[in-house]
Amino acid sequence: MSKITAAITAVGAYVPDYVLTNDILATMVDTNDEWITSRTGIKERRILKDKDKGSSFLGIKAAEDLIAKKNLDPKEIDMVIFATATPDLPVAATAAYTASQIGAVNAFSYDLQAACSSFLYGMSTAASYIESGRYKKILLIGADKMSSIIDYTDRTTCIIFGDGGGAALFEPNDEGLGLQDEYLRTDGIGREFLKIEAGGSILPPTEETVAKRLHFVKQDGKTVFKYAVSNMADASSKILERNNLTGADVNWLVAHQANKRIIDATANRMGLDQEKVLMNIQRYGNTTSATLPLLLHDYEKQLKKGDNIVFASFGGGFTWGSVYLKWAYNS
Repeated sequence: MSKITAAITAVGAYVPDYVLTNDILATMVDTNDEWITSRTGIKERRILKDKDKGSSFLGIKAAEDLIAKKNLDPKEIDMVIFATATPDLPVAATAAYTASQIGAVNAFSYDLQAACSSFLYGMSTAASYIESGRYKKILLIGADKMSSIIDYTDRTTCIIFGDGGGAALFEPNDEGLGLQDEYLRTDGIGREFLKIEAGGSILPPTEETVAKRLHFVKQDGKTVFKYAVSNMADASSKILERNNLTGADVNWLVAHQANKRIIDATANRMGLDQEKVLMNIQRYGNTTSATLPLLLHDYEKQLKKGDNIVFASFGGGFTWGSVYLKWAYNS
């Protein structure tokens, strides 16, 4: 019997209509388009303005896009993994609500939280379930309403993040396509440099925590940048070494869209030509758990069956890693 591998067989995505440009941000905080573009590569980001809608709305829309394109019966989905840093509610899993809303009534589901590495870790999780032989169709969703946890008076964070959702369907493959290898890591030192101070079990919400704006993302930008550049590049280089690949063997780099300079450093370390680097950070900013599936969606028509793709991510915690995958279909 040939080994079962886990392949991505469909993708979907959704971004909100409202476009928050650098020029609009410059009317809100002390910044400008040139400063933001030169340091991050971001020109605009999408924002979900409806206060009654959360990350589940973005994930549901992305899943519905995939289901329609694939002509998939949601009842056939065995499992839904919702990768997010911004769940709708504490305790009640966003995945459970999402699965019910899209008609995946036979699926079990749960949330996966690893900050910006959530979707990458979710790929490993979904692949493991498929390779076990117990499940045939796993829907991995990455969605974040980052605007819900961003302080728009803090110019160090509000320029970076946007809202969006993406989804990928994992199914068994007997042609040797799909996920080939992974290199995933964490380091708890990151807890101090990228976090939301209040709202957890250490510092529950109070009038004081709200008044002090402790429920928004805070980061030590220089430290996070330093760790992200070295670790994302290291992980991507390591995955090439382990699989006897060079930059010439890689068709595409699908890297977390946090900062163009980090993506460029990763590509350079891998010896990749710029045309092999998928990038949409200029349009969406950092959508956290949604960046990787949004890239797959935006570039789907360029991906060919058998293409060697390296995924890379870095997030709070710190969490980071790289995945090597062979693409399974022609769009």
